[in-house]
Amino acid sequence: METPTQQGFFMPAEWHPHQACWMAWPCNPPVFNGQFETAQREYAAVAQAIARFEPVIMLVRPEDEAEARALCGTGIELKLMPLDDSWFRDNGPTFLLHPDGRCAAVDWEFNGWGEDYAYSRDRLVARQLLADLSMTRFVGPQVLEGGSFHVDGEGTVMVTRQCLLNPNRNPGLGQESIEANLKSYLNVQKVIWLDQGLKDDPTDGHVDMLACFLAPGIVMALVSRDPADENYAALAANLATLRKSRDAKGRALTVIEVEQPPARYMAEGTRLGLSYINFYRANGAVVIPQFGDPDYDARARAVFEAQFPHLEVVGVPSLAILHGGGNIHCITQQQPQPLNKERS
Repeated sequence: METPTQQGFFMPAEWHPHQACWMAWPCNPPVFNGQFETAQREYAAVAQAIARFEPVIMLVRPEDEAEARALCGTGIELKLMPLDDSWFRDNGPTFLLHPDGRCAAVDWEFNGWGEDYAYSRDRLVARQLLADLSMTRFVGPQVLEGGSFHVDGEGTVMVTRQCLLNPNRNPGLGQESIEANLKSYLNVQKVIWLDQGLKDDPTDGHVDMLACFLAPGIVMALVSRDPADENYAALAANLATLRKSRDAKGRALTVIEVEQPPARYMAEGTRLGLSYINFYRANGAVVIPQFGDPDYDARARAVFEAQFPHLEVVGVPSLAILHGGGNIHCITQQQPQPLNKERS
């Protein structure tokens, strides 16, 4: 079978109009380190915030349907599905578009973030969902989570070496082979490799905690101003890489910095990955994390408002979600609108 690129499919940028947002209801209490019930309420709040701007479909285990409905309300569509966990960015399908109006998706192999968590059900969710949608399914040739890459829709993708070259994902694949797979299945021509992620990140350095495209040629990057911070060196190195990189169109990148809040830790000493980069771009809005730090939350909001004067910036408290290892971007997956055939 020809690859998506060979057939003319591509992954659009996250600012391409969305048909829907997909999520999965929290169902694995130990992951949230004592914050499960609060995390459920925060998931519901994220879903409700996004639903103001586009349809939200929440996957939910049959036994959790009543609970999810009570917390999410009637504005969120529920779809029953066996689940292990609730980080749908990572185990959900990567949706693709074609200039002729067709839609398809890549079903990447998922191994529970390097065999660290249960995944027997979650690895089958994308296959089942695409069958239900009657959508063409491309089987990805490697383990790859949706939060580990970010595209600009114009041929460029950002990733990290810590994650994609980790031996717990694809031990038989080197950087060259992984680049070839990304180019064949996302229709990109340029791969920007950042190096390391945040300390104690259970995803082994997902890029959606570090940097993202805001528009063609414009990137937002997480930074630290404190040389004594454990993340300072890694974030500074990533920033330097972005400043010297060019995208697939040959453009030097404009880099917008957003500062990480001061370090916070869970009870057992694991550092929380406080990052405003982990937001969701909805139709007409950006839904951003709020960590209960009035100063840093306000600073981050000001950065987003300056970059998106035409969009509503919606802050949602998400610290309990973060206790599970991710944030707003990690729990959402956009389904893009098909391209207008008359314009193609």
